[in-house]
Amino acid sequence: MNAEPSNVAATHGPVRIVGAGLLGASIGLGLSAQGVPVTLADASPTAQALARDVGAGAIARTEDAVPTLVVVAVPPDVAAQVVAAELRAHPDAVVTDVASVKSVILAELAAMASLDLSRYVGSHPMAGRERSGAGAASADLFVGRPWVITTREGMDPQALLAVRSLAVDLGAGPVQMTPAEHDDAVALVSHLPQLMASLTAGRLVEAPEPALGLAGQGLRDVTRIAASDPRLWSAILTGNAAAVGTHLRGVRDDLDGLLEALDRAAVDGPLALGAIAGMAGVISAGNDGAARIPGKHGGLRKRYSEVTVLVPDEPGELGRLFTEIGEIGVNIEDFQMEHATRQRVGMAIVSVIPASATTLETALEERGWRVVAP
Repeated sequence: MNAEPSNVAATHGPVRIVGAGLLGASIGLGLSAQGVPVTLADASPTAQALARDVGAGAIARTEDAVPTLVVVAVPPDVAAQVVAAELRAHPDAVVTDVASVKSVILAELAAMASLDLSRYVGSHPMAGRERSGAGAASADLFVGRPWVITTREGMDPQALLAVRSLAVDLGAGPVQMTPAEHDDAVALVSHLPQLMASLTAGRLVEAPEPALGLAGQGLRDVTRIAASDPRLWSAILTGNAAAVGTHLRGVRDDLDGLLEALDRAAVDGPLALGAIAGMAGVISAGNDGAARIPGKHGGLRKRYSEVTVLVPDEPGELGRLFTEIGEIGVNIEDFQMEHATRQRVGMAIVSVIPASATTLETALEERGWRVVAP
């Protein structure tokens, strides 16, 4: 659902968006819904027209009013060239880019002559979808998501404020970092997971069909982001090669230790000296790391209790489950759905605070639901 129009946006238009893909069109939709005038430019006339048709803004023309803010939403390997062109073409506008790497773009801009970089603010909304293009855009894409704004010496404070206002207007939470801090952070929490998903999914290319038929939700969860654009991700990884390489080497060290433990078990049996400790250490470290991922209320993720309920694969059944949990008076803290291949039921895994778990299990069973024992 798109945001309701309002006239309270802190962002002052016109806003020019260069790049009419998922991020650019979503920014345009969010601003347009608040009455901010937006113009769209894209190297692809088709992408430009689609973004216009979904309501992200009007197609840019030479006679348009001078923009106060330019948002560059193009792949990172061409972002610096586009930012430079926009800085030169609009000498009174603040220019930001939303590419997922920051240090390399700033370095490329700094190497160019006659650029007023005081008006440039690198930023990166931590939001996206598996689908790309304006057809997948949403005015609510950034709601509740962090939006990194990179800081450096020589930046105009008003330019920083303009980009911060953009993030807030679109429902995001601004987070200030240096370009290097940003690149190291996203290498760990975004780029590394993408590579792990792709590497795991790559092992399935020649997997036998009977093995794939056993796949459960765990495999689907791990490989969910593997269906990403290879060209875009090649540009992202190239632009953040040093930081990604550092974290990958850490994974390689962990893998070497795990392989050593597995080799000991394979040669000397499962009770081989050090084998169990080596394997348990990897899993235990994963437990500790997963527990540090922020939960929906911020801070460290709470250790919720999980109640697993079998849900018939029929229209309305999942909605009925949610309704009855509400009637019982228990709040759902998190939720996931698992499906078994060729089965007519799914497993709804409902996360609740530990004090509510027993109450919920008993009440659901009384209402005829089948609760699966942990």
